[in-house]
Amino acid sequence: MSSKSYTNLLDLASGNFPIMGREKKMLLRVMTVPADILELDDDRANSVTSDVPSSIIQDRIIIISNQLPVKAKRRPDNKGWAFSWDEDSLLLQLKDGLPEDMEVLYVGCLRVDVDPNEQDDVSQLLLDRFKCVPAFLPPDILYKYYHGFCKQHLWPLFHYMIPFASNHGGRFDRTLWEAYVAANKIFSEKVIEIINPEDDYVWIHDYHLTVLPTFLRRRFIKLRMGFFLHSPFPSSEIYRTLPVREEIMKALLNCDLIGFHTFDYARHFLSCCSRMLGLEYQSRRGYIGMEYYGRTIGIKIMPVGIHMGQIQSVLKLPDKEWMVEELMQQFEGKTVFLGVDDMDIFKGVDLKLLAMEQMLRQHPKWQGKAVLVQITNPARGKGKDIDEMQAEIQESCNRINDTFGNSDYQPIVFIDRPVSVSEKAAYYTIAECVVVTAVRDGMNLTPYEYIVCRQGVPGSPNSGSSGPNRSMLVVSEFIGCSPSLSGAIRINPWNIEATAEAMNEAISLVNQEKQLRHEKHYKYVSQHDVAYWSKSFFQDLERACKDHFRRRCWGIGFSFGFRVVALDPSFRKLTIDTVVSAYVRSKNRAILLDYDGTVMPQTSMNKKPSAEVISILDRLCGDPQNTVFIVSGRAKESLGWWFSPCSKLGVAAEHGFFLRWSADEEWEVCSQNNDFGWMQIVEPVMQLYTESTDGSSIEKKESAIVWHHRDADPGFGSSQAKEMLDHLESVLANEPVAVKSGQFIVEVKPQGVSKGVIAERIFASMVQSGRPVDFVLCIGDDRSDEDMFEVVDNLTGNTLASSTSIFACTVGQKPSKAKYYLDDTAGVIVTLASLAEVSDPPSAEVDSP
Repeated sequence: MSSKSYTNLLDLASGNFPIMGREKKMLLRVMTVPADILELDDDRANSVTSDVPSSIIQDRIIIISNQLPVKAKRRPDNKGWAFSWDEDSLLLQLKDGLPEDMEVLYVGCLRVDVDPNEQDDVSQLLLDRFKCVPAFLPPDILYKYYHGFCKQHLWPLFHYMIPFASNHGGRFDRTLWEAYVAANKIFSEKVIEIINPEDDYVWIHDYHLTVLPTFLRRRFIKLRMGFFLHSPFPSSEIYRTLPVREEIMKALLNCDLIGFHTFDYARHFLSCCSRMLGLEYQSRRGYIGMEYYGRTIGIKIMPVGIHMGQIQSVLKLPDKEWMVEELMQQFEGKTVFLGVDDMDIFKGVDLKLLAMEQMLRQHPKWQGKAVLVQITNPARGKGKDIDEMQAEIQESCNRINDTFGNSDYQPIVFIDRPVSVSEKAAYYTIAECVVVTAVRDGMNLTPYEYIVCRQGVPGSPNSGSSGPNRSMLVVSEFIGCSPSLSGAIRINPWNIEATAEAMNEAISLVNQEKQLRHEKHYKYVSQHDVAYWSKSFFQDLERACKDHFRRRCWGIGFSFGFRVVALDPSFRKLTIDTVVSAYVRSKNRAILLDYDGTVMPQTSMNKKPSAEVISILDRLCGDPQNTVFIVSGRAKESLGWWFSPCSKLGVAAEHGFFLRWSADEEWEVCSQNNDFGWMQIVEPVMQLYTESTDGSSIEKKESAIVWHHRDADPGFGSSQAKEMLDHLESVLANEPVAVKSGQFIVEVKPQGVSKGVIAERIFASMVQSGRPVDFVLCIGDDRSDEDMFEVVDNLTGNTLASSTSIFACTVGQKPSKAKYYLDDTAGVIVTLASLAEVSDPPSAEVDSP
């Protein structure tokens, strides 16, 4: 029962490739209330949920990742499978931070191949006993999805590696992308089988499933959904090299909350959103949010922690104690450095070995005394790079041991076999210092585990030559846990000499200093454990989704351009029928129009109004029941010249500083303040920023001066605009001016001048002439127009007729004080043309006195 819209989404993303894999028997959908499950048509992407939340008290959360938190092995008799929880899995551990009464379900792959004939039985068993739903990927999709797109494209790119050559990372392969999309679609189908969209939360994990949010959001537009990236997120210069960059970015923006380990990763993501999609973020009361088609997407920055209870239980195991004693004897009289890393090209194991070699050479006193124990976990990926790295590491180990070692002393102890948790804890316990030289790593919890092991378990006998309450860390500044370890010695792993000196410093410090650093680290690690992390993320997810069922939502767009528009229930699209009906019934109409972005597209190079616009406005002005005004921030010379053919059109220029009621009347000055000495202060400041900001310019008007940065670098231009705003506010503190920022501008103008003030004046003039307003159409697109909308919304009975129709309308679906919106300037022109068509044609009596 696969939705047709899903197939189209996949087809569009991949170029109409056939869906791979066979049909599977679906699990029964878990529903807590009776409901109809609707199929989506190709052109209808609406939610299957109602606007009213169900009455269910207990919430559920569905946690989705590439792998399930279970272990599987074949039974000895080869009949069936035996399953058990994977206690080391972060997905299992994070349950400790979720509400106690919350039901947790898991969706992901198994680490073993299950025969297709057994898959239905295994699925039912895992659902019944573990609340897990396995996603079985066909072998051809699995290999291209995981070893292909994930490991050859996303993983290297997210770790800052660009495929400069075909033999270095691999060129982009669209068939791998197609398999990635197909795999994410299979995951989505498994989620759909069990989800109750009105009550469930969804939490997606890591780069394997970046496009899954689009599949789920397309089906359930009010679904409460979060995503956490456990890897780094690269700078925009790196990420933008990915051919499917926008597809992944827009898919992630279908989530309600997106989490990162560090501010650097979040900053890079936000920079990509700004440069690629023109989105800006705001920080309010400590929470970062980004407006996207009326939805506020939360950005969460919180490094993951470790499971304190699990590590402490390992420390209590009997075999750990005798292993410690055995290692103490083995390394008696030695100072032990420890490295625990995965075997991959970003962990910097080779750099660590070179630093150890350099330390022994620069500080001969450690020869025969210092030992580096390097534990390497098996490689998760495959390829030439890993083979070459393994060979280099082995060569370095042999060289260092041959140079500095003897029959009683080997400076490098290289362990490349599986190591049990007890043995690893024993090594942590006896190590004087842990060294992490990864050149890029999402988080890396090795330092946290080391700190807890050195602390030991309260009430148990301590082990370790230097006591378990002292520890030292030498960590790369390029790993996610580095910012939280303020007592660690941070290094640039590429600087071999500096790393060697840091290692020497770490083991040379006095014990009291080591103890103080250890205590500081242990306090942080013990308080910010995995439960703290998951609790914090879930609380922010709840906050991000609190208005889901109150707002009006609908889906628009195709393929990975799909997104949800969320608007306040009172904010709706202005329909031609509605406005024309009110227009026809009214007698005294006020029509106020912004210019740029309203009747003239912002992207147009020629800013002169078209003949069509002039004709429509002239016909509207020809109706004696209409008072029509262009209310713009542009200079009066431009507006006066452009609209001279419309003899009866009113024009308010420079945000209302100048006002002209018709083409044959003189311009009026609408401000009491005519002293412009402040311009001599403003212009040099703006000139300074213009010279240092390529693509920026200054526009000088009679009453105002504007700095434009639309054509500048988005990030730098925005930064310079904020800096300029602070600068100008400081130097103009005692001047009668207002400093405002707008859409790619910073403007300085006299106080008391705004579009709202001029709107009030126009309405008051109509009342004084015995024409109380009974129809108001006010259309604008930016912040300056919000003043008009506010005035229109607050019109009193003295200004209005008994039954007045008010249409305050913004251009574009975005938060606004207006109650209506139109999609774009084309929609504005069509609406105005419809009004012009029903206006009474000018008659001979109109021109007579």
